[in-house]
Amino acid sequence: MKIKINYFANFCSDTGKDFEILETAASTPQELYQELSSRYTFSFGLEALQVAINCEYQTMDKQLKDGDIVVFIPPVSGG
Repeated sequence: MKIKINYFANFCSDTGKDFEILETAASTPQELYQELSSRYTFSFGLEALQVAINCEYQTMDKQLKDGDIVVFIPPVSGG
């Protein structure tokens, strides 16, 4: 299936891109992140992240579908 991954914050630096469309067999965001981690050196481990699928927060075990848009959200700080 094809999934669009939007990259924000450190992920843009880690990947060198704002987004990519990936042909994947990953069935969950957790599997997708593991696949991406084998390509890129990410600044954050999976346990530190939130995930949104099609603009809604989801769990890392949510089933992905063809055409989904996935965003891994790193921890934020501010003041």
